[in-house]
Order: sequence, then structure tokens, then C-alpha cells
Amino acid sequence: MIDLHCHLLPGVDDGAPDLAAALAMARIAVTDGIEVIACTPHIYPGMYDNDGPAIRGAVAELQVRLEEAGIPLRLTLGADTHIAPDLVTGLRAGRVPTLGDSHYFLLEPPHHVAPPRLAETVFDLLAAGYVPVITHPERLSWIEDRYETFVMLTRQGAWLQVTAGSLTGRFGKAAQYWGERLLDEGWVHILATDSHGVDRRPPLLAEGRRAAERWLGAEEAYHLVITRPQGILNNVESERLPAPLALNADAHLTRSSGSWLRRLFGRG
Repeated sequence: MIDLHCHLLPGVDDGAPDLAAALAMARIAVTDGIEVIACTPHIYPGMYDNDGPAIRGAVAELQVRLEEAGIPLRLTLGADTHIAPDLVTGLRAGRVPTLGDSHYFLLEPPHHVAPPRLAETVFDLLAAGYVPVITHPERLSWIEDRYETFVMLTRQGAWLQVTAGSLTGRFGKAAQYWGERLLDEGWVHILATDSHGVDRRPPLLAEGRRAAERWLGAEEAYHLVITRPQGILNNVESERLPAPLALNADAHLTRSSGSWLRRLFGRG
């Protein structure tokens, strides 16, 4: 499997605090069946002032450390990028790294406040030739009021990444509900761990794959953790990759066991 969202680099953000923790996370990932990880530290001006050249150097250094420790994990480049006015300029200049030097990149919206002009921002990024992969929408506190915004952005060409642990309840019932609904309706492109440590938020992707299999079947679960992530790293145009299983409303409403509608009426 391929994990395209992981805070594995030691000491650069709120992820792995040091090399020992990074190596321990890497061992967990390998045991879980992950073969490739994109190191995606936060780029958040004023809090985490990471940039492309520094991240690239840190990834190369950690890869050496993994090889010395005998851990068979391949690393690639990325960043968990916050919305900024000069984002297109940063991407073009290499200050904001894309995933594996492709035209895809992780875009992290604010957790508790819906950003103004989100649709306009995404449109500008797409027009500039980049595909924003919007991270963990199911965990945003404002998704209930803006759910249709994410559907619209996906229709326009943005991608959605759901956290594997959201589908198993690691982030609470609300995140599980919205993650399952996005998955069930067919809007999710990839799953990732968004791992930040060993004990808290470990790099476990297989549990999300198994959950996706129960909802959508083994083939779509494979696409979520292998086909589309590999397509990103190969810089394949999104139109040439398998599209998510966007279910029509009638088919969705007639689904039987496990429907998100049951969760909706049981939310209390």
C-alpha cells in the first residue's frame, strides 16, 4: 500500500518528535503493509515554516537512516499545505512541494473555520495545472454546513483524501459518519493515515482498506490505497485513473446493510 499523508519527518512539525520515533513509525507502517510513504509535514507560515528544499533534504536524510536500520520503506516528497494567497506561486517555485514532484499536492483546510472563497481558490489551482488533494474533510468541524461544497469541488476536479482511522472510529463518531458518507456516495479518491506518532495516530492504513472493502468492495478499496496513489506518484492525469464510485441518489437510498442513513437517524 501507499500512504500519501504522513508526518514522519523528525522534529519539523507536530509529527515524529525525533529520529527514534520516526523509525518506530516506519516499522509500524511496514508491518501494516505500507511500502511507500510520502513525508508531508505542515507548511503553515508563522507556525511551521517548512519549505520544499528543506523537506527534500530531510526526506533524503531519513531514507538513509531507514536503510541503515534495515527498514524496507521507500519515502517520497510532499507537504500538508495550508491555504495561502501565494499558493500557486509557491507551487511553481518549488517552495511548496507536490506529491512526488507530480502535479498533485495535499491541501489542508482549517479545521474549525470554513475558509472564504474556498471554491475560488481550488478553481485557481486547477486552472494553474495542479490537482489539490483536500485532506481529511470528514474531520473538519464545519463539514455538516458545507458538505455540498466538497461534492462540488470534487465534481470540478479536486480530489478528496479521507483518513483511514476515521472509518474505524479513531477520530470519533462524527468523523466516522462523514467519512463513511463520503465513501459510500463515491467522492473519496484516496485513503491515507495522516499519522503523527507511534501511540497517538500511528501509521495504520490496512484498517481503512478493510473498512472500504466492506462498503465498496475489494476493487475500489485497492484503488483507494494503491491504484490512485501510484497514479499520483507517476504523475498520471486524473482522467486516466479509475474514478471514484460516485453513486446516484436512487442507488444510494436503496443500499441495505450499513447505510449512512442509519447513522444519520441514530446520531442523537
